[in-house]
Amino acid sequence: MVNFIWAFMAIIGIVYAMFNGTMEEVNKALFESADEAVTLSIGLISILVFWLGIMKVAEKAGILRVLTKMFRPLVVKLFPDIPKDHPAMGYILSNFTANIFGLGNAATPMGIKAMEQMKELSGTDTASRSMITFLAINTSSLTIIPTTVIAIRMQYESISPTEIVGTTIIATLISSLSALIIDRLFYYSSLRRK
Repeated sequence: MVNFIWAFMAIIGIVYAMFNGTMEEVNKALFESADEAVTLSIGLISILVFWLGIMKVAEKAGILRVLTKMFRPLVVKLFPDIPKDHPAMGYILSNFTANIFGLGNAATPMGIKAMEQMKELSGTDTASRSMITFLAINTSSLTIIPTTVIAIRMQYESISPTEIVGTTIIATLISSLSALIIDRLFYYSSLRRK
């Protein structure tokens, strides 16, 4: 549906430019935007590859295991329906760790695996309590170091590309706590209705 909306908006813009006599400006903007998008993508790929390499080094050095052990008690409390040694726990912890470092692209496959494991565990096509909680936390933007945003700010020659880290931490705390509170409120209100 979104693709149709974007296509419709692009067609209207082009038709309007044809009748308005500004087609030359539209063509110029299209080619400049395409050039800028390619440049930005290449810059982002290099940053993503760097951070994925750092994550691999952290994994080999055992740092991710330490982070996983630190977060495990919290994650076990957030997802009481999942057994402690179930594979879904490992995927959830890996997803959270990658998201914390701003590696949403690396976190996505682990999040999908976590959802698949939770679906197997529930045995139904209906979203379980754990699946809803996991989705709420992921949607709330669980990021402490926004590497992608820092990379974009570096690409556009920001004077201080990392100055957003403090704001990101505050925004993450507020959004994640809000997501958890809303998740629990809806869960307990649904229990009362039964």
